[in-house]
Amino acid sequence: MATDSAPAEPVQSKAGYHHGDLREALISAAQQLVEEGGADKFSLADACRLAGVSTAAPYRHFRNREEILAEVAARGFDALHEKSAAAVEAEGVGTTEAIVAMGKAYVAFAVEQQRLFRLMFGQNPAVKEAEQVLGTGRCCFQWVIEQVALYCGKNNVEGDATEIAVRLWTFVHGAASLLIDDDYATVVPDLDVDAMIARATPGLLAQVR
Repeated sequence: MATDSAPAEPVQSKAGYHHGDLREALISAAQQLVEEGGADKFSLADACRLAGVSTAAPYRHFRNREEILAEVAARGFDALHEKSAAAVEAEGVGTTEAIVAMGKAYVAFAVEQQRLFRLMFGQNPAVKEAEQVLGTGRCCFQWVIEQVALYCGKNNVEGDATEIAVRLWTFVHGAASLLIDDDYATVVPDLDVDAMIARATPGLLAQVR
């Protein structure tokens, strides 16, 4: 969450850059700034200041702010994938518990990384339609489809894994969005979202007739 505390310390001094470190330092600075203030307030100048480089430095690697934000969003999908994979592995691949854990992990990521989550699913076409964002986003969802297919095979569920995965994603993404926008707090302040996911998932996994 953003704070009004003293400005963040530069992530690395100019003297420390070598062999592509500048690009990574700028991305790291951009990630930190998005987490602290959101993508809407992000500027290349702020990233340069945090990274401890000149304002001309980003243009060696990025044409504009949208390109560096696209890299941040793409890495967000990678992080979401890693979090979900760890949750599934902990519960056992192909089980109902694993699919529930995957949904809970999705919502937890949205809560923990609200500003990054908003960037990943935001309405900036230059970011949302960037090649690396589309690529990592599709890979992330393809993995969900694979987990659903494994569940269906293990539990003799005759259904389209893609359709079932879309149902699950629609449900948990909606829940995550309502939660971080405080909409649940307005109408059902005592709602246990994790418990709701656990109750709803078996029905979402069932074959559609």
